[in-house]
Amino acid sequence: MDRLETPRLVAERLDQRHLPDLIALHLDPEVSRYLGGTRSAEATQAYLAANLAHWDDHGFGLWIWRTPDGSFVGRAGVRPLAVEGVPEIEVAYALAREAWGRGYAGEITRALVEHGLGRLALPSLVGVVMVDHVASRRVLEKAGFAFERTVVHAGEPCALYRLTQAAWCATTA
Repeated sequence: MDRLETPRLVAERLDQRHLPDLIALHLDPEVSRYLGGTRSAEATQAYLAANLAHWDDHGFGLWIWRTPDGSFVGRAGVRPLAVEGVPEIEVAYALAREAWGRGYAGEITRALVEHGLGRLALPSLVGVVMVDHVASRRVLEKAGFAFERTVVHAGEPCALYRLTQAAWCATTA
């Protein structure tokens, strides 16, 4: 699936055209403080290449999200992540600072849950959030994710949230 839509946003499958937006996003220190720090243009190019390969290998991954008028909102999708050595599929999102506080993160997360647990029929999705990132934790909780435990991920204490297909189906029935 190359395109997703929500009531206020349009997402398209990540591709090379999106590199300038990703570079700007990853160079913003406020956006990147919960992502392990800023990334150089070269590191972002490598990040993009890895994510494009993931799409080719698995048929899902990250999208670029925009408003209908084309304004860049951020990047978000579902992708594999090892959590303490255990393979998981995470809901991942990073929004441009201009998009903060508008409810986009929740809207995107709900769309990703529908895609991951609905269309892809994954057994569960996780969210891994730095413990002190309160806003992101609220986004996951509002989308139905339950706090599971604290983990160390990328050298940082993080909250691990999970939403199972069974729990999601129970709320959508």
